[in-house]
Amino acid sequence: MRALKEIATLIVLVVLIVLPIRIFIAQPFVVDGESMFPTFQNRDYLIIDELSYRFSNPSRGDVVIFRYPNDPSVFYIKRIIGLPGEAVHIDRGVVTVTKTDGTTLTLDESYVVHEDATYTLDSVVGRDQFFVMGDNRPRSSDSRVWGNLPRENIIGRAYVRIFPLAEAAVLPGSVASPQ
Repeated sequence: MRALKEIATLIVLVVLIVLPIRIFIAQPFVVDGESMFPTFQNRDYLIIDELSYRFSNPSRGDVVIFRYPNDPSVFYIKRIIGLPGEAVHIDRGVVTVTKTDGTTLTLDESYVVHEDATYTLDSVVGRDQFFVMGDNRPRSSDSRVWGNLPRENIIGRAYVRIFPLAEAAVLPGSVASPQ
């Protein structure tokens, strides 16, 4: 009888403690695909921080997990390049951002797999939207293809990489991002 009571207590604790954390604060995410290579590999196991963006806005350079705008049942992982109100210009793989104050910033993207880009792209990021791209540009479906990402689709940021163990880290994929 005592064992049954301890099991019931454990179940209640799981429901009261673990479930709210899983639902509102953090959740697991497994990288599927090569769009973020070399930063993330296929099958990397991450924990998503779902809480931070409830109190602050995403920043340039953050790696975010979100619902794909064209099919909200699918989750994507990409890096934030352009913030609300900015203009993003891509010329043969070189990304520049015109910030809301009019200054222009050329991004240092030494972590990116570049493609043999012969195209240019100009995009104005709307209010409550972000321009996102994968680090493996030749293999990424991102804002260059389907447009800006609505803020409401962002689930959270990559907070911890658990697997592979050799690459375990807090805030994996973080880069010193210019403001």
